Amino acid sequence: MATIEALLTAEEYFKLPDQGRPSELVRGKIVMMNMPGFRHGLVCSAIAAALRNFVSDRDLGRVVTNDAGVITERGPDTVRGADVAFYSFARLPKTSVPAGYPGVAPELVFEVLSPSDRWPDVLAKVSEYLKAGVLAVCIVDPEREVVIVHDAEHPGRTLAAGDELALPEWIGGWRIGVRQFFE
Repeated sequence: MATIEALLTAEEYFKLPDQGRPSELVRGKIVMMNMPGFRHGLVCSAIAAALRNFVSDRDLGRVVTNDAGVITERGPDTVRGADVAFYSFARLPKTSVPAGYPGVAPELVFEVLSPSDRWPDVLAKVSEYLKAGVLAVCIVDPEREVVIVHDAEHPGRTLAAGDELALPEWIGGWRIGVRQFFE
């Protein structure tokens, strides 16, 4: 006799007790992930600090970290844990602080590669983010010290450590040297 496995919604996934290690909800099923390591944390904190300082000084929105969930698909639901994400006050008003996952996508997502990441999975996440309404997804590779920017017009534009990451006016024209993410 076949067993039918129930698929979780984003709301049910949010209410689950801590499972002791990182996970994501992918098409209704929990996918466990490895802890990414110290260097990953350093790069994430460098990105988050620089971005938060910029957007806070200009009162543009909020920066979230630590795998704050982003709903990328519904029916069945997928919730991805962005390493760093930016939500403008236009998308998520200053007065709105959701208890669970926001009903809107952030404008910007940074995903920092971990040693266990595989490119097909990373590219699937990029596609999900863009389809969900994220305007730009930056894949940060600490090993090669590059940032690969994906958006509607430039899929896969690679920036080296000596280059400058320049994002459009929807984030106030943020510009930063890529090298700063790896120092």
